[in-house]
Amino acid sequence: MCDERTDADTTKYLRAREMTRRQFGAVSAGAGLAMLLPRAANAQAVTESEVDVPTPDGVADSYFVHPAGGAHPGVLIWPDAFGLRPAKRQMAKRLAESGYSVLVVNQYYRSQRAPITDSTNFAELREVLMPLMGTLSPETHVTDARAFVSFLDSQASVDSNRKMGTMGYCMGGPITMRTAAALPDRIGAGASFHGGGLVTDQPDSPHLLVPQMTAHYLFAIAENDDQSQPAAKDVLREAFADAGLPAEIEVYEGALHGWCPPDTQVYHEAQAERAWSRLLALFESALS
Repeated sequence: MCDERTDADTTKYLRAREMTRRQFGAVSAGAGLAMLLPRAANAQAVTESEVDVPTPDGVADSYFVHPAGGAHPGVLIWPDAFGLRPAKRQMAKRLAESGYSVLVVNQYYRSQRAPITDSTNFAELREVLMPLMGTLSPETHVTDARAFVSFLDSQASVDSNRKMGTMGYCMGGPITMRTAAALPDRIGAGASFHGGGLVTDQPDSPHLLVPQMTAHYLFAIAENDDQSQPAAKDVLREAFADAGLPAEIEVYEGALHGWCPPDTQVYHEAQAERAWSRLLALFESALS
């Protein structure tokens, strides 16, 4: 998860590439996200909208995108610490073009509507993001998950006879696990990209929820996250093996925490594309 270690790793990475934070901001602001993310092969036409999803604690502003025709498996996306923003909308749209009805949410809706920020520099935004992250808990993760899945199931573009997928980045990784455990009858596949806090020594550690799941899983682990917690991948492997659930758990060499979204300072296009291809393979097999 985003912390002082990942800040230091990011700074070191940028210096090695001779790119300052200011230079990165100019590059990311000047490049269109559509240029950064290739379109899906045989991309379907999609319909997109900004929606307000009712929850027990209020109304969550979200982005909903789905193929223009028919009913398709639903997918719930939990953003990273920077929340709902153009990059996440673009990623959701790309997934919808591959045949899924996708909801990406503002997890901070209790505090403010999106966007939270137009930056992805955690070091500069720590004082803003940490309090927002602190408003969430394992309990809010579950109540929100139930509300978001219910919203998806109420949409004509979602095939309620097929299981859903859920995917998350950074802080969203453990939320996918709580979603899968709370709704095992609906969540058939989960994916965590550079997820933080997947294995802890606390009684509410997400890995302890695996026996309650039915979902097949993908864990795409950043190299520096693995260096910080090398045993976590083995704990996850054991938990899924004991539960008899398929799980692809891989450390992505050369990829730093936060490497998947195209607007981050450590975006690694080649490894992000490989992780995306593994996501599509998971959804194809588990949600068919």
